[in-house]
Amino acid sequence: MTDETYMHNAVAFELRFQSLHQLGRTLAFPCDCHGHVDLDHCSECARNNYLFARAMMGREYGWPRVTPCPGTYGASHGDSGKGSMPSPRPPELVGSADRS
Repeated sequence: MTDETYMHNAVAFELRFQSLHQLGRTLAFPCDCHGHVDLDHCSECARNNYLFARAMMGREYGWPRVTPCPGTYGASHGDSGKGSMPSPRPPELVGSADRS
C-alpha cells in the first residue's frame, strides 16, 4: 500500500477498541476501510497503545470495530459508530516489519 493510497483510505475511518470494564474508555486509531493500521505513521505512544489493545482483546478490550471518523458521511448522517460492523478478523499490522 502506498502512502498516498493509505492516506486516502485512512481519512474517513478509525479502528476502535472499546473497554470491556470501563464504560466510555476507548482506544481509536486511524485506519483504512478494512481496519488496517499503518504503524509506520503512528507515534511511539500510539503504536504501543495499539499493540496493547490487540494483545488484550477479550480480556481488557473488545474486538475492534471500523467506524467512520466524526465529520465523514457515515458519521454525519446519524451513524456515529453505533451501526458500524465489527472487524471480520483481527486487524493486520501494516509496517516495515511486514514488508518482504
